Amino acid sequence: MLQAKGGRLPTDLSEWLSKSTGGIFEAPLTHEIALASQQLTLHAEPADRFLAATAQVPDLILVTADPKLLGPSTIKTLANR
Repeated sequence: MLQAKGGRLPTDLSEWLSKSTGGIFEAPLTHEIALASQQLTLHAEPADRFLAATAQVPDLILVTADPKLLGPSTIKTLANR
């Protein structure tokens, strides 16, 4: 997609990835998160429940523009509008 828009990929993707994702924490999808997602009733979409549970279990902040995910007391959220 980047190349289709006239952009160029860096020659050393490993270095670029390391610089652009520094300080980002990846939260894996664990059994605990999968179980927690089934207990959440705030959203009908399973993928959105996985996102919410992925923030809830390790006590992370979920950045979202989805009004159904904003504000539940069990999940820390930040509005991305």
